[in-house]
Amino acid sequence: MGVSQLLLVGLVILLGLCGVLVPGVPGSWLVWAAVLWWALEDPQPVAWAVLMGATVVLFLSQVVRWVLPPRQLRESGATPRMAVYAGLGAFLGFFLLPVLGAVPGFMGGIYLCERLRLGRHGEARAALRTAMRRGGSSVCTELFTCLLIMGAWLGAVLWG
Repeated sequence: MGVSQLLLVGLVILLGLCGVLVPGVPGSWLVWAAVLWWALEDPQPVAWAVLMGATVVLFLSQVVRWVLPPRQLRESGATPRMAVYAGLGAFLGFFLLPVLGAVPGFMGGIYLCERLRLGRHGEARAALRTAMRRGGSSVCTELFTCLLIMGAWLGAVLWG
């Protein structure tokens, strides 16, 4: 697989990561489809292992999200700006504190957005709790899954 195709696969994965934060866009399925594309174009054992792992992780994520409360983020006061802060926080956290940092980064992004908007620690903390209860945990689960898949893909591409 050439560099240009790898860049396109990476771009589709990034588009899927952004799609997780936008209601109505099948972000996790875009990430999985990009990994499928990569595995079909570069049929090596590591590519198929990443695809199988991505499929299992995505399935488990869907089961977990089914158990969590449904998304009602608009009612909690969530804004597109909050989604950007949460997504950037999760992305930075994923790389700064490898893998596990995505969850505190996601929550930290929401807290920072609310702290800037509301100005007080207590109100920002209450807004964070409300956002997480109203569907933020579902978004965090899906975003964490997509970040895991992206990390596995990136590791496989860089490793071999």
